[in-house]
Amino acid sequence: MRSLNIAATGMLAQQQNVEVISNNIANMNTTGFMRRRTEFQDLIYQNLRRVGSTSSDAGNIVPSGVQLGLGTKLAAVYRIHEQGNLTATDNTFDLAVQGNGFFQITLPDGTTAYTRDGSFQLSPAGQIVTHDGNPLDPAITVDPAAVDVTINSTGEVLVKLGGQITPTNAGQINLATFPNAAGLEAVGDNLYLETPASGTPTAATAGSTGFGTI
Repeated sequence: MRSLNIAATGMLAQQQNVEVISNNIANMNTTGFMRRRTEFQDLIYQNLRRVGSTSSDAGNIVPSGVQLGLGTKLAAVYRIHEQGNLTATDNTFDLAVQGNGFFQITLPDGTTAYTRDGSFQLSPAGQIVTHDGNPLDPAITVDPAAVDVTINSTGEVLVKLGGQITPTNAGQINLATFPNAAGLEAVGDNLYLETPASGTPTAATAGSTGFGTI
């Protein structure tokens, strides 16, 4: 019967693998989504004869022991941080990070979340926000009277008002990086939270050393 239990661990592991693959497929068109990869480990072994033990007859060290494996388990679901395809849109506030870094978002409870989803919009108050209305951190407000808005590769939000030739700087979009971005906690809505595994974030202007561009 133990052989059936061992086989069952493999079936469970493959079920979890298929679920991860299915989630990857379901999010093929999700902006900023990072696909996942499953990683497995073998379970503890039962030692019928330990490696390096001696035979009972002549006292010789046996060249190999007898270890029976007890199956496999899902060890981790690893998030693959690789550059996705960039798509041009007609929305000035549709942004993407080319390279390393996350946009910083302020949640309603004041927590800072992080995202690779740069699909931003303007709120009724002129703030640059996510689809759910959460503002960038630091917050940036665009004057409703602006006739032209440009966001350059370093994250400067440049605004022209009527009659202006030279644009003014309305704010700076910074990026954040982590020692171990794979350790971020996914909380849905394309957002991630800092964890002890991710390490403390470092924020800087896009294009700085170690940071991507916008």
